[in-house]
Amino acid sequence: MESIVITLPDGSKKEYKKGVKLLEVAQDISEGLARVALGAVVNGKTKGLQETVDEDAEVRFVKFEDKEGKEIFWHTSAHIMALAVKRLFPDVKFAIGPAIDNGFYYDFDTEHRFSPEDLEKIEEEMKKIVKENHELERFIMPREEALGYFKEKGEVYKVDLIENFPEDEEISFYKLGEFTDLCAGPHLLNTKKVKAIKLLSIAGAYWRGDEKNKMLQRIYGITFEKKKDLDEYLERLEEAKKRDHRKLGKELDLFSIQEEGPGFPFFHPKGMIIRNILEEFWKKEHVKRGYGEVKTPIILNESLWQQSGHWDHYKENMYFTEIDDNPYAIKPMNCPGAILIYKSKLHSYRDLPLRWGELGLVHRHELSGALHGLMRVRSFTQDDAHIFALPSQVKDEIKGVIDLADYIYSIFGFKYHVELSTRPENSMGTEEQWELATNALKEALEEKGIDYIVNEGDGAFYGPKIDYHLEDAIGRTWQCGTIQLDFQMPERFDLTYIDKDNEKKRPVMIHRTILGSIERFMGILIEHYAGKFPVWIAPVQVSILPISDKFNDYAYELKKEMEEKGLRVEVDDRAEKIGYKIREARLQRIPYMLVVGEKEVENRLVSVNKRDKGDIGQYRVEDFLNMILEEIENKTN
Repeated sequence: MESIVITLPDGSKKEYKKGVKLLEVAQDISEGLARVALGAVVNGKTKGLQETVDEDAEVRFVKFEDKEGKEIFWHTSAHIMALAVKRLFPDVKFAIGPAIDNGFYYDFDTEHRFSPEDLEKIEEEMKKIVKENHELERFIMPREEALGYFKEKGEVYKVDLIENFPEDEEISFYKLGEFTDLCAGPHLLNTKKVKAIKLLSIAGAYWRGDEKNKMLQRIYGITFEKKKDLDEYLERLEEAKKRDHRKLGKELDLFSIQEEGPGFPFFHPKGMIIRNILEEFWKKEHVKRGYGEVKTPIILNESLWQQSGHWDHYKENMYFTEIDDNPYAIKPMNCPGAILIYKSKLHSYRDLPLRWGELGLVHRHELSGALHGLMRVRSFTQDDAHIFALPSQVKDEIKGVIDLADYIYSIFGFKYHVELSTRPENSMGTEEQWELATNALKEALEEKGIDYIVNEGDGAFYGPKIDYHLEDAIGRTWQCGTIQLDFQMPERFDLTYIDKDNEKKRPVMIHRTILGSIERFMGILIEHYAGKFPVWIAPVQVSILPISDKFNDYAYELKKEMEEKGLRVEVDDRAEKIGYKIREARLQRIPYMLVVGEKEVENRLVSVNKRDKGDIGQYRVEDFLNMILEEIENKTN
């Protein structure tokens, strides 16, 4: 029988018969590995242990702590939930049930409206199914037979899926107990590892995400191998609810979303303070690094977007209008505007690199169901920059952006990891251009000593990219900054510079953001700090609290003095008890509360109450000012 060679992560090689099951390979390596492995990555593709290896392959076994391990575990959990729903609600029709970043969901079509009580029943049924220790059996079926199978069962969504598969698609199924699902997998060998289960919520979801289609019911859930891990996750979830930027945005009077503009945020005065500080900080750091600032129009002729490629790749997300009987588009991205500025004059190789930053307002059409506070909106300001460089300058320019990103994230106390995204299926340009661009990004990361994860096929349509994923105070990750290398736009717009040899050459274009968008970054900051902003960002830095109205004059003198030093100060002169005033200021997350009474007036003192530390004693006014101004200067977190 034909043999194959399997190469393991440590470089060692093992020979097996063609068609060997991954479980057998794991058992051959060690029984311990076979016990903890949930699946394997085989030549870059994730597979279940019940699947076979039919060619020479690089194989890496994955556990629950691996991203691929979680995907297998949670995908299987979705099938367990589907079987539980089938048992409890036999008339249900099944749509899709994937693993997601935090758990899984399944979309169901049924006349019954799921309730929180139903979730408890489904959860109990899932626990029974796990104890029954079902194996997950994979099999394939010819296309027509698969269509007939689902048509007979009245599973209209499965029929729709198959009808839209490519003609040569292998149609695979997984059987779990009495539930057989159309599924590419991969899955666990059996159900017994799914020890801790929690169904979290019910939501509406249109079939295929299209508002014209039927609204289905989506149940979200999470599972773990151990109850301890589930308990920790649920604690983090509770903490995340307390930090929800939509709730805090309202309580702290930072922003609102109005019915008259879904997805279009309104910033209130306090929110604008934070926003302006972020933008001023951003501008100052860019000036230091040789960036010029540009501003480009929000509306530009439709033909520009056809030339840029956005028309072919992005038009369903764009808004359009008409001016003087001519078609125009509201910009979803800033890059074509920067390109038009570049084209407005001739450039020499001596001019490059040109670094242009733009806080550019863009509009993108998001489905109403996807909108989420400041995190997913329809209008937002990208902290964009476009760098036009000689090919020989590209690597150093990328390294410069990497340094800037690292500096800015460190100011806010974010840890991060980096992903390198490669060519997607729907893309422009030659293999050679993509290889050159991808290698330039890899070399820059490696020379900076930055570890990165390769995210296959997730690049922009015009080039590969580096993405920054920030980790917040409770361990969640947020994709923010991006560095994209682009050989396509310079070609499509015929961008040139005059080289040393007096010949016209193409510049390379680097697109990049650091914050991602001002709106989303603000949302992340609100949740990261739980509304307790560092002093330098806080909308109100000091609240002065007179014990009675006899001391109001002193409070307002202090306010004037502090405002002259650039501090943001308010006086709470209401006829309320001091304890109440302190509690109110704490609810507003104000960093410093200064209590003033008779002793403070007589000796020019302030009694300082710090947001997270309580009473820290009396200070001379000058000493307090020196302390707070130093905190602001150092941007202390």
